[in-house]
Amino acid sequence: MKIDLNLLPLFLAIAEEHNFRAAADRLGVTRSAVSQGIRRLEDAFGTALVMRTTRSVRMTEAGERLREALSQPLSDIGAALEGVAAAESAPRGLLRIAATSIAEQFLSGPLIASFAVANPGVTIDITVTDGEFDIVAAGFDAGVRLGEVIEQDMIAIPLTGDQREMVAASPDYLAVHGAPAHPRDLVRHRCIGWRPSPDVAPYRWEFEENGLPFDVAVEPQITTNDLRLMLRTALAGGGITFAPEETLRPFVETGKLTSLLEDFLPPFPGFFLYFPQRRNMAPKLRALIDHVGRWRQRISPPTTMPEG
Repeated sequence: MKIDLNLLPLFLAIAEEHNFRAAADRLGVTRSAVSQGIRRLEDAFGTALVMRTTRSVRMTEAGERLREALSQPLSDIGAALEGVAAAESAPRGLLRIAATSIAEQFLSGPLIASFAVANPGVTIDITVTDGEFDIVAAGFDAGVRLGEVIEQDMIAIPLTGDQREMVAASPDYLAVHGAPAHPRDLVRHRCIGWRPSPDVAPYRWEFEENGLPFDVAVEPQITTNDLRLMLRTALAGGGITFAPEETLRPFVETGKLTSLLEDFLPPFPGFFLYFPQRRNMAPKLRALIDHVGRWRQRISPPTTMPEG
């Protein structure tokens, strides 16, 4: 491994400024020179040292190790630099993922469990959140969300195929209140809605008729950010709910729920694993991407959400 030591002050400037332009101004060089210098340094190590998007810059685990190495006495730096590269030769370290609460296949258990078994050196930290934020600035390696809401500067790989929403209620509820014939009828029913956080309006229920999309602004009597609570409340006869088909379908197949308004519910792009860059990717993230690819090839219909 040959490292151009002239690039290390450039790296330190970025590590301290967390901004390519600020680092360039501090060193009296162009932003392009900073970007190219970091790329050369990452190529030398064979791994990414910084995660960058159009919105933010942060250190990767390898970058943090390099910053720590450069704070050591000069006699120790050479050995420490070798250690930074060696540490990235196999999947290891902390892998932080932000996943939306409605990504049932990702959160159901088997995918993560099998990844952990295959990669004992990787520690996995998954935050389930429906907030919209910059995963890089927040310190995450990757995220899981619906494709339509992923930022354009991210790289995304399919985690599922196309998805579809489902409207459903229990037979007991329908025996008392009847079934809606059209989505507009929902405003006269007790509905169980979803919203990502208390400061956001409940999600509008989206439909399509004769190729034209429209939505219905139902006023849920029950609103939550917990998909499981929505499901359990619907199973208990609490009203009509609107959720991803993969969550509700198993209960429709057993007769515990009845599917409604299916002719008005078109498919849409499903869930994706997304991350900021491919170049010099950390082995822990590459291992997850490869695992997801293999998982998609062998997975059959989604697993049932546990009732307990």
